[in-house]
Amino acid sequence: MLMTTKNNYVLIMAGGVGSRFWPVSRSSFPKQFIDVLGTGKTLIQTTYERFTRIVSPDHIFIITNEAHVGLVHEQISELPKENIIGEPMMRNTAACIAYASNKINCINPEANLVVAPADHLILDVDKFVHDIKEALYHASNDWLITLGIRPSRPDTGYGYIQYVEKDTALKKVKIFTEKPNLELAKTFVQSGDFLWNAGIFIWSVKSILNAFEQYQAEMYELFNEGCDHYQGPKAAAFIANAYTRCASISIDYAIMEKADNVYVLPTDFGWSDLGTWASIYELGTKDEQKNVTHPTHRIVMRNSTNCIVNVPLNKLVVLSGLNDYIVVESNDTLLICPREDEQSVKEIVSEVKEKYGTDYI
Repeated sequence: MLMTTKNNYVLIMAGGVGSRFWPVSRSSFPKQFIDVLGTGKTLIQTTYERFTRIVSPDHIFIITNEAHVGLVHEQISELPKENIIGEPMMRNTAACIAYASNKINCINPEANLVVAPADHLILDVDKFVHDIKEALYHASNDWLITLGIRPSRPDTGYGYIQYVEKDTALKKVKIFTEKPNLELAKTFVQSGDFLWNAGIFIWSVKSILNAFEQYQAEMYELFNEGCDHYQGPKAAAFIANAYTRCASISIDYAIMEKADNVYVLPTDFGWSDLGTWASIYELGTKDEQKNVTHPTHRIVMRNSTNCIVNVPLNKLVVLSGLNDYIVVESNDTLLICPREDEQSVKEIVSEVKEKYGTDYI
């Protein structure tokens, strides 16, 4: 496949707080900046390195909370400082994509753009690189392309994409479905034409800005004020004003579920969004009792099965009679929660914030 790369760019979204990974992930130091898998590299460092196999570092942009710009520069020091984009407040993925797309459009109006989260796991990097290049090859068709993962199980934690079957690599998207219940998820997997929504997008900057103009006109107007507003002393005030006035909405709701030029590339490169402690459990090395613990930590498991335990190195922990539990201690906080309630961790964080303020968040 012959393809020029001079117009290809990558946008890594690193603005989340990873609340479902609490208490290890905190708002001041979210999971994308943590080595949650014990590989010696943080999630954002691993994501950045993957994309250097596709574009040069000067074509990689990272958008994150203004408070975390320093963290990005510290962990990826070779990235040009001007390629780290700070958001004044959290406004979900549509706003950050609108902001960054306009900024990149000012640099190169012919840009093709890969948009991906900073905190996903990709096991088969060669396959990932191949599929991203395949999608970039089609980006000039005025298509909004997403990657869909062939489901290995009826998972209720992921959104799903149904596609129209045809004899081409990229399939026309029929419908997006948010996280289903278990019975519906089983139906999706059995049907054979549903994929997990990986939240990785490929398109030309022209195509996504046209989509914003058509489906999110108000947000489009807020950010499309001309390139003079994206540099110089007035840039910060312009962006702060835009974020204050724009809606908080995901790119899926804002654009992808509305547009009629959406295509999906079905793939399987060993993907996980690492969204919960249970996802770490699924990936972890299990002992004879199906427990996942750190091999060098002092942990005694008595009559306990199917647990994930993440505790400080200097602490002796003894667990007896626990089955299917998450046990996590970090930042002066201890969480003990049934694995089946993993989706409630976000609600727990909200309750802690309401009772004790932000000191533990």
